[in-house]
Amino acid sequence: MQETVFSKIVRKEIPAKIVYEDDQSLAFHDLNAQAPVHVLVIPKRQIVSLEDANDDDSQLLGHLQIVAQRVARLLGIHTTGYRVVMNCGRDGGQSVNHIHYHVLGGRALDWPPG
Repeated sequence: MQETVFSKIVRKEIPAKIVYEDDQSLAFHDLNAQAPVHVLVIPKRQIVSLEDANDDDSQLLGHLQIVAQRVARLLGIHTTGYRVVMNCGRDGGQSVNHIHYHVLGGRALDWPPG
């Protein structure tokens, strides 16, 4: 599996503005923010994309959903609403081969997104 910038962030080789961390996951502000609040939630163990996940990853993927909720609460966007997005594959807009959720909020978000 090819190493990614996210793997380096997990190992603290690249600095990131961390919002939340536990033994399985890390959440940090996206450098290319698309909303006033834009945080990435990643597993510390690299899974390339949702297409590479399997039944053994179910608990971890569920945990990432709860972390997304925690991030929204920590940043105060839970009261007005937020969006959680996972891009999958090139045509889905995935730019880093390490599964991740985008937590976006802080303003009204249009639909459809893209």
